[in-house]
Amino acid sequence: MTTKKYSLHFLCLIILLFLSGGFAVAEITFTEKFFNLVKTRYNQDAVARVRAWQLILEQQKNQSVDSQLYEINSFFNKIDFVDDKQHWGKNDYWATPIEFLGTNGGDCEDFTIAKYFSLIELGVASEKLRLMYVTATRPRQAHMVLAYYETPVSVPLVLDNINRRILPATQRRDLIPIYSFNGDGLWRAKSKGQGRQLQSKNNNSLWQDLTERMKQGY
Repeated sequence: MTTKKYSLHFLCLIILLFLSGGFAVAEITFTEKFFNLVKTRYNQDAVARVRAWQLILEQQKNQSVDSQLYEINSFFNKIDFVDDKQHWGKNDYWATPIEFLGTNGGDCEDFTIAKYFSLIELGVASEKLRLMYVTATRPRQAHMVLAYYETPVSVPLVLDNINRRILPATQRRDLIPIYSFNGDGLWRAKSKGQGRQLQSKNNNSLWQDLTERMKQGY
């Protein structure tokens, strides 16, 4: 769990950043050249972790969504939680899945981002997935989870690195939803994960920086 505080000023800033403009995420590709880059940038253990990720993606490609959610959630929850300040020397840094696996650590945003892009890679529609800012109440701290919506009006399932069981949001009484987003827009959260869309495109500077690093193979 992260100790960052999401103030009203910060949340207003998020809304201002989610202006017009889309993004394109490069497909995840695994080649020997790519694995050599991972080894050079990190180490051989990082290569093993990325190869394990590749295997999970291959095994889950044609499986049910329930299986995909479970396996991706379980896979990334084995990685160590490390605060951004300690890990990256920054107050807030959104790591790509490769950076997350390569360094074998990250905070709640990094767990959520890795799960999001993995499920997108497996064919889960982006409109069914939202990265959700919440307040965790035990103890009371800012946190991020991934929400999966079977339909637009469904109560979402919550993929979390703290409570590792995938549960409906109505059973996560320890989480208070605030805002959620994906590549398609930003929502004001209410009533255990459901909410009203505020912006139709995504221009968050952290998000754009993240996706740009993904395009470059990081």
